[in-house]
Amino acid sequence: MVKLTVKGDWNVIKGKLKQQFAHLTDEDLLFIKGKEEELIGRLQQRIGKTKQEIRDLLASL
Repeated sequence: MVKLTVKGDWNVIKGKLKQQFAHLTDEDLLFIKGKEEELIGRLQQRIGKTKQEIRDLLASL
């Protein structure tokens, strides 16, 4: 399994995601160290993309 690594400040990334996907809530974007798969799962359900697409999206921000 590949670990999700978040570069930079999560609050900045969260803001960019909210700009791109206005329907995301703070609860959807709750990042807890060690629970990265839960975050990806929530984003999968809300955005409708695959795990790899979510990982690529987060890496590009």
